[in-house]
Amino acid sequence: MAHASMSAFDFNLARQHMIESQLRTWDVRDERVIEAVARTPREDYVPKAHRSLAFVDMNIALGHGQVMMAPKLEARLLQELELQPTDKVLEIGTGSGHMTALLAALSRHVVSVEIFPEFTAEAAAKLAHHGVRNITLETGDGARGWGRQQPYDAILVTGSTPLLPSGFQQTLAPGGRLIAIVGTAPAMEVRRIRRIDAQSFKEESLFETVLPPLINALEPPRFVF
Repeated sequence: MAHASMSAFDFNLARQHMIESQLRTWDVRDERVIEAVARTPREDYVPKAHRSLAFVDMNIALGHGQVMMAPKLEARLLQELELQPTDKVLEIGTGSGHMTALLAALSRHVVSVEIFPEFTAEAAAKLAHHGVRNITLETGDGARGWGRQQPYDAILVTGSTPLLPSGFQQTLAPGGRLIAIVGTAPAMEVRRIRRIDAQSFKEESLFETVLPPLINALEPPRFVF
């Protein structure tokens, strides 16, 4: 059983092993993404009780039914966003703050929205400790979209949603990309929507995964007989 007080050397070794055995074997090939993962201390964003599990291929519980995504899923979603250094990014669901740090490493500025104030506060402290400053953390309900500070060059929704609200794609800049996990367990798919111009969008289904839903996620209407 892994001991919770692993040394820095052990964490570095575990991180490198995770990159080789999880990321590179799951089609994560963007070296900028891999470098960002290598430089961001995931172990410092994991809840302390689960610190020894930081690099295990699993979701980690954060509370309130929410999870920190497995390392390879974080990296794959990051890659599919196709971030540029000039991008302004919207993240729905700050969670632990780890994905926020990764997004910030690859873009100009990140606006991250979290519905649970304690998650926002804890993530703010961790991000500040690691000198991540090109971020704006907001507490609020972003499950149907977030119009403040729009347009966005990239939007990442870090929880699943049975239906994808149109509010998200309407806040994309031309050429902007939206990544969302759409559907209900056990059938969810990662979708990428690209804004071509003011009126047209291109949508792709990328791969399947399962994540807990966003709080207040948009659901299909329930028929009552």
